Amino acid sequence: MLTISGKALGKKKPLFADFSIPSPPTVEGGAVRLRDLLSRIVRHEVEAFEERQEDRKFVEALTAREITDAANRGKIDMGGRDLKQKVDADEAIAVALEAFEDGLFLVIIDGQDYMALDAEVFLQPDSKVGFVRLTMLAGG
Repeated sequence: MLTISGKALGKKKPLFADFSIPSPPTVEGGAVRLRDLLSRIVRHEVEAFEERQEDRKFVEALTAREITDAANRGKIDMGGRDLKQKVDADEAIAVALEAFEDGLFLVIIDGQDYMALDAEVFLQPDSKVGFVRLTMLAGG
């Protein structure tokens, strides 16, 4: 399983909680193109988002402890909503690839950064994929 993490430069708090996805099938020689790896990660996240939306349709009975914990986090959510938010996975992939090409984030895999979408990536079963969101500076 690949471990995916994200952070923003200058911030201590991660962008999102680490998560894992199955390793993608490799091409001859054991490599995968960065483009294909990014597409797989985005598609996985779109599917996870759709699952969370489906789960929120049902109303949950919360225990007193769950209510207290949620109140301490600042939001008590029992579900019962159908937000009807649709995400086109292909469009999300295209946006992510364009953002990479525009230099909005870096991809670091097992300590090595990758600069081209067509770069070959050699993954291990326990590889760590990190996304670093870059901050654009104002001025000249």
